[in-house]
Amino acid sequence: MSPVSIDRHGAVAVITVTNPPVNALSQPVREGIYSSIDVAEKDDACSAIVISCEGRTFIAGADIKEFGRPPLEPYLPDVVSRIENSQKPVIAAVHGTALGGGLEIALGCHYRIAESTAALGLPEVHLGLLPGASGTQRLPRLVGVPVAMDMMLSGKFVKAPEALEIGLIDRVSGVDLLSEAIAYADGYRGQEPRRIRDMDIQEVDPSIFDVTRKKMARRTRGLISPGRIVDAVEVATNVSFDEGCAIEREFFLECMASQQSAGLRHAFFAERNVGKVPNVAKETRQRPIDKIGVIGAGTMGSGIAYACLTSGAEVVLLDNDDRGLVRGEKNIRSLFAGGVERGKITEEGMKEGLQRFKTSQNYNALANVDLVIEAVFESMSIKKEVFAALDQVVQKGAILATNTSTLSIDEIAASTSRPGDVIGLHFFSPAHVMRLLEIIRGEETATDVIATSLALAKRLKKIGVVVGNCYGFVGNRMLHTYGRENQLLLLEGAAPEYVDKVLYDWGMAMGPNAVGDLAGLDVGYKARQERVDLPEDPHFYRVADVLVEMGRYGQKTGKGMYLYDAGSRQPVVDPEVTAIIKTEAERLGIKQRDISEKEITERCIYALVVEGARILEDGIATRAGDIDAVWLNGYGFPRYRGGPMHYADNIGLERVLTTVRLFEEKFGSMHWKPPALLCELAASGRKFSDLS
Repeated sequence: MSPVSIDRHGAVAVITVTNPPVNALSQPVREGIYSSIDVAEKDDACSAIVISCEGRTFIAGADIKEFGRPPLEPYLPDVVSRIENSQKPVIAAVHGTALGGGLEIALGCHYRIAESTAALGLPEVHLGLLPGASGTQRLPRLVGVPVAMDMMLSGKFVKAPEALEIGLIDRVSGVDLLSEAIAYADGYRGQEPRRIRDMDIQEVDPSIFDVTRKKMARRTRGLISPGRIVDAVEVATNVSFDEGCAIEREFFLECMASQQSAGLRHAFFAERNVGKVPNVAKETRQRPIDKIGVIGAGTMGSGIAYACLTSGAEVVLLDNDDRGLVRGEKNIRSLFAGGVERGKITEEGMKEGLQRFKTSQNYNALANVDLVIEAVFESMSIKKEVFAALDQVVQKGAILATNTSTLSIDEIAASTSRPGDVIGLHFFSPAHVMRLLEIIRGEETATDVIATSLALAKRLKKIGVVVGNCYGFVGNRMLHTYGRENQLLLLEGAAPEYVDKVLYDWGMAMGPNAVGDLAGLDVGYKARQERVDLPEDPHFYRVADVLVEMGRYGQKTGKGMYLYDAGSRQPVVDPEVTAIIKTEAERLGIKQRDISEKEITERCIYALVVEGARILEDGIATRAGDIDAVWLNGYGFPRYRGGPMHYADNIGLERVLTTVRLFEEKFGSMHWKPPALLCELAASGRKFSDLS
């Protein structure tokens, strides 16, 4: 049965799209709309047309599953043109969202009416694309060049009232969208349709394009599509509509064929798939989470508490240090105030949130909570002490979660009489900002505890990735190898600022040495002190260890890998660190040498790939895409590269394996012995993504 139907309401033909869940523009939908316009045009009793959708939304975009496959007719630009070329007025009735190709369909219509809650946007930039069905040519004609570029470059959604104000829609619906759209269409009977293609573009200062290019180049390092969006809009101001559409199509196909778009599309699907967890059925019952306790009033605990408060939960923040508790409360109030200042929350919302917030130094205050999140020092003995105390106080059925970033969930759970209720919820700093929530299932963690944790991640507007239990889980286990190579490169002759620049230019949000100073070099040092399985290698994290033992922890002490002026986060190269590294290299018998950018990139990034393969072998991650989601959302891996495992798939596992074997010959098998899975996949010509 066709996902598109047509029927008449008096003299108005109503074309209805029914393609749940989001009415995506699949080939049958495109074909249905195209043919329905033909039917309506041939119907002498029809004088106007309305395009509407069933379900919760208007057309929310293209069918992304078709991307990367041979295109199928009718192509979306042809469908949009067919709508616009109708001799009878066509009105789009928009509810929910009209996004991407959905908005381009609406722009092909002669008029647009939308529910007050509807949102419209062209977010293709988030997939490394630009609007490819005349959106870059129509939108500037309708709303002006500055607004059009801002919408397309930010990918932001515009709510109906604002859309009316800027001229994107013609009317906001009151009560009954379809009835009002039919009446609206009926009012245009016999009139010549108003076509956007015939509109003139309001003149702008031509310098706006170069200014915008420079701004976007700084903001979107290395991305192709933002520049192409600016190019396409500039073209719209200089050539005819048809010429502009032809050039836009060239730009669209160029971006579509790019590895950047492939990486961004992979990221999109990877993040959607993380919720599919083996042995956790979609219908698994969730435990109610209304009251949450957070233990530890430091920066992490305060951030977690604030995130929970803004999700609507009641929160008790507990700490055994009175001054720490005061600081924690002050930090939370400051976060609320900042949210109000930035327009993220209202004054009333802040007051209401603070009414749900309490502090305590007594474990009994947690007796009736539904969830406890422990965020104390990364020490197994301290955590076991905390969980043993919780076991005695917290009501049965409550979830006991640890924010540990490295330690065994099973060992922590063993300090309680209810290991099935224990889970890891590893937040990333700052906890109220970072999107990743690593959810660590223990050997005995109950299925409904996992399902509830996934639901909590959504409630907190985070991406929850369920992983297995091992040292460092997925993210920090891999970070350990990335940092290891950085540390070795320093001893071998690559300066900290050189390594950081190379990896930053490659696309990482920050270089590893700047990240270490930001997080605190002492954090990793303490985590290594907790481990009993470290390799017997005197080179291992040697530079970081020496700096920590000198009291150089990073930004918090004003000295780390770099120097920091008072109140500044700007790293300054420190000759003392250069001398320390040289001294340690000599002591360890390492001859320093010139190291290429290629070697730095391959050693650091391939170290991630190798450890990722081992993680898949060990069953710690369900899919390669889950590993990518972790690194994209928690560690600043460039989104357009799709994550470390997708990046390896993209350049070819055979090529990766060849380089890994060269590193094994040069640096030894301790770190570079190729995982069996990598060898297997490379030999068979398969990819990590084939395992999903």
